[in-house]
Amino acid sequence: MTRLLTWTPALYSLFILLSFSLSAQQINLEKPANPSQLSADFVGSQVCVTCHQQQVADWQGSHHDMAMKHATEDFVLGNFDNGSLTSKGKINRFYRKGEQYWVNIQGPDGNWKDYKISYTLGWEPLQQYMIEFEDGRVQLIPFAWDSRTKAQGGQRWFNLYPDMTPTDEFYWTNTGQNWNFMCADCHSTNLKKNYNADTNTYSTTFSEINVGCEACHGSANQHITLAAKAEESNSTFEKVAHFGFDRDLSKAVSEWSGEQNRRILQPKQINKTDQLQTCAQCHSRRAQLNDTADHVKGSFFDKYRLSLITPELYYDDGKIYDEVYVYGSFLQSTMAEKGLTCTNCHDPHSAKLIMPVESLCLQCHVASEYTADKHTFHAADSEASLCVTCHMPETTYMEIDPRRDHSWHVPRPDLSQHIGTPNVCTSCHKDKDAKWASEQLAQWFPQSKYRNSQHFSVAFYADSIGHKEAANALAYSSQNVALKDIIRGSALHRMGGKNNKNTTVALARAVKSDSVMIRIGAIEGSSGYEFADRWNILIALLSDPVLAVRTETAVALVSHYAEMSPKQKALLQPALDEYIDIQKFNSDRGFGRTNLANVYLSLGETSKAIEQYQQAIEIEPNYEVSYVNLADLYRSLDKEDRAFTVLKVGMAAQPNSSSIAFSAGLSLLRQGQNKAAQGYLKQAAEIGKTIAHYWYVYGLSLEKDNLMAASKALNHAFEVSGNSQHKYAQCEILARNYQKGAVAFAFEQCINQLGEFVPQQTVQQLKSIID
Repeated sequence: MTRLLTWTPALYSLFILLSFSLSAQQINLEKPANPSQLSADFVGSQVCVTCHQQQVADWQGSHHDMAMKHATEDFVLGNFDNGSLTSKGKINRFYRKGEQYWVNIQGPDGNWKDYKISYTLGWEPLQQYMIEFEDGRVQLIPFAWDSRTKAQGGQRWFNLYPDMTPTDEFYWTNTGQNWNFMCADCHSTNLKKNYNADTNTYSTTFSEINVGCEACHGSANQHITLAAKAEESNSTFEKVAHFGFDRDLSKAVSEWSGEQNRRILQPKQINKTDQLQTCAQCHSRRAQLNDTADHVKGSFFDKYRLSLITPELYYDDGKIYDEVYVYGSFLQSTMAEKGLTCTNCHDPHSAKLIMPVESLCLQCHVASEYTADKHTFHAADSEASLCVTCHMPETTYMEIDPRRDHSWHVPRPDLSQHIGTPNVCTSCHKDKDAKWASEQLAQWFPQSKYRNSQHFSVAFYADSIGHKEAANALAYSSQNVALKDIIRGSALHRMGGKNNKNTTVALARAVKSDSVMIRIGAIEGSSGYEFADRWNILIALLSDPVLAVRTETAVALVSHYAEMSPKQKALLQPALDEYIDIQKFNSDRGFGRTNLANVYLSLGETSKAIEQYQQAIEIEPNYEVSYVNLADLYRSLDKEDRAFTVLKVGMAAQPNSSSIAFSAGLSLLRQGQNKAAQGYLKQAAEIGKTIAHYWYVYGLSLEKDNLMAASKALNHAFEVSGNSQHKYAQCEILARNYQKGAVAFAFEQCINQLGEFVPQQTVQQLKSIID
């Protein structure tokens, strides 16, 4: 009888070598730069080759395989044979020293230096390059290689960020281009950031430089052990092929069925799978909370904080605006609700589509019902007739990289007419408008249930323009069970600062929801309530089973620490300690240390708060919030001169910050230096552009010195916000300073406009000022 193998380190190493050599003719894998990087649990993709040759062959050369590589001749695509790129009139050179790749570019001090390229990032349609510094930082240079063919406009160097200056976050030596924080968790396997807050250095490690097998499947150590035992005992390998993994990456639906009079197949059963949460680690817009929690078997929100549908990332109708990496848009879809997973369309190893794009949707959508004459109304076999053209529109990021929207929204030009969201119809038919597109769809689909139907985007739009009914609309949307959880959670999040009976009911229900996104939305949604009421709304979430929920609850309540009873403080402390741990994990960024400072300030530990604000400024000089918060702290201590000094330093470090300039203007107003203050307030308004409050304060500051300029600024505040209070303020200062001529004419115009938004009694009160 064959003796079972004992999986010793020596035997394990031999297994790696044999696996690699046995398949060397078929598969060529990059070995780890340092074998010691392989931890006891992570065995490396080389071990997978012998038994999974087809899967490894599919994976090789994929976006995952090429996510990050050492800068060697096998992997560098760019022209480093004395290549060059002229940007802003300056020549940047790309060249080689033997087997090494080098670049001569401008550093943050304005001088041109030679830097060695250590790593590549990505493969197609572009490849980026990274430089490693002595403090462990790895930074991406601003120039990328367009790896498309010449016929497609590629095979050239181009500047990803041509307008960046050394004070911008995304300047190549600043935090926005730091691999350790921004990229590493998704581009390498088993990554540990290992940031040292005391020395402001990194010792980042990974078991594999790229996205290897274990990045998705998890540690393979136990799987390999069981496979070896099966081999020794001559048992069938397939019986234990998935043993040793705690993740189930199968599809959620194994069988789809057709029903009479239905044009779309339905799932027979939706099974639990870990596939979506596994993919979402990287294919989502999120913040990282730690590198220890299990986001697959636990809650995704135990390790990451998924971004909701916010105005910075999405249009009001949920379509992608900024790059969100799929998961947030996918969660809005009916496809997600029906059990669709990534591998229904994408091969899990090559990441390519499993079939031609024109056939993908027909896996579930009955082909005979979605023909050109019945559904697309465009020429058959044309791009316009493809499902993805209308239901998955592309947005191009990083200059040349188109990404499709995975929310599969039905085109709604009728909404575009009212709320200004883009629609696919007029994105192609640029000579037409949304009204034409809406009428055209009405002719094609006269019985459509979508046309003129209620949509959450109206509530989101109402919130964006400050409509008086926004709170009620958001409260209704948050309780509408027909909407997806991410939409309901986002509606709650946007409720922040508003409170009435409807929002109270919505919040009371939300904190009891089974959905993490709904509970997390309720935290910000309760921000308009007084502390006593907010505590009663959120108290249950302090002991929530999900890390992101309880920690965000803690920080939402800690600002009222001085008002809390000893019992409340005790209930708050455990979740607050976890929140502090998250900020320490992120203390390589200004926001992490600033968040820590904010907590210490709430706890009454002023010296600690000042220290953290100062450290935030030191490690990330272009992070504007730390300057504003530190200055405000000094103001509260009656140290206005020190506050203004901090703000002056901040304006030098971040001259494009509207918030620092605005705070500086307020500081000078408090010091009685009105003329000097006006300059900073004007600067803040012009940089902020759409921040109505800046224009409002700037306008008020001008009243005694330049009445017509004050009127113009207040009118601009109204145009930006649509808030009638800003129009009222304009009319009021004109009434207070009324005189015949230009002022009288401006007042008449203002009062006529105001009459469209307020009761006539209010208009008469203003008119009485000049009588």
